[in-house]
Amino acid sequence: MPFASHKALAPESSMPSDPRFLLSIDPETPPPGLVGAVVAIGNFDGVHRGHRAVIARAQALARRLAKPCAVLTFEPHPADFFGRGGGIFRLTNCDAKAHRMAELGLDGMFVLTFDKALASLDAEAFLREVLMRRIGAGAVVVGYDFHFGARRSGTPDFLREAAPRFGIKVEIVEKVVADEEGALDAVSSTATREALQAGDVRAAAALLGHHWSLTGPVIHGAKLGRRLGFPTANLAVDPSCRLRHGVYAVQIALNGRRLNGVASFGRRPTVDDGPPLLEVYVFDFSQDLYGRDIEVFFIDFLRPEQKFDSLDALTAQIRRDEAQARRILGA
Repeated sequence: MPFASHKALAPESSMPSDPRFLLSIDPETPPPGLVGAVVAIGNFDGVHRGHRAVIARAQALARRLAKPCAVLTFEPHPADFFGRGGGIFRLTNCDAKAHRMAELGLDGMFVLTFDKALASLDAEAFLREVLMRRIGAGAVVVGYDFHFGARRSGTPDFLREAAPRFGIKVEIVEKVVADEEGALDAVSSTATREALQAGDVRAAAALLGHHWSLTGPVIHGAKLGRRLGFPTANLAVDPSCRLRHGVYAVQIALNGRRLNGVASFGRRPTVDDGPPLLEVYVFDFSQDLYGRDIEVFFIDFLRPEQKFDSLDALTAQIRRDEAQARRILGA
């Protein structure tokens, strides 16, 4: 992980954050500034509407108690540790998650390494060793389906009964549904992943409460886009990403602004059928972005990735993609 334990998170130009935000990795004792904090606990992958309901409840409780507010999360994702599903499609890596939490106004984020030692703690030991000794939580807030401890033995009901014995207050947040018409499906990271795998970035945005994004440094490519008249900013994407291959209307965050563009994510079957790459053509923009970190927000799906018979046919389609993306983003 790139951040040092007990360090303030430095603000990023594309993702503004409070420099007072504390990122504490594997603390043995509570770090100064977060002692007695109200702590929201979970994986928070995607920081979706359900996660934000838990965080908002924690913030409200922290205000009432006049305490700092933080989240507790885990790396790697427990599903990856247990080897379920061949590697989970991560919606937000640790860096992006920290910046999201800072943007939400939290005082800090605890990150615990999810390893054999942590996974083997039973629910009572987790309360005693983690929440009390290492985190020093004054109160915890979790979702209705939160489980913890070996064999997921810790439940919200157990937490509500046991935590007060350690001097820790508890609040449980009920299910957040996917829409306001009473849909029965809860907002979840799993539902968001399924939407993105289908290319339905609009549905993913409805679940998340914000447009899903990818962040990374701009790398050098073959510069084919430049030769075709569409210079692109290329980002290598984590292998866990299972976003549907295709073309998207996008926006990029740069220097506090949102710039419109069109992006292709996939293997470029017309050119080389190589490893997945995100290629972003930013409209009406000519600055050099090589080496800079940019955040790409996926606004709408235009079409699946396809192979063309010639570069001329590909160029003609890119022009149509640009026109369609401009119409969508202009609206």
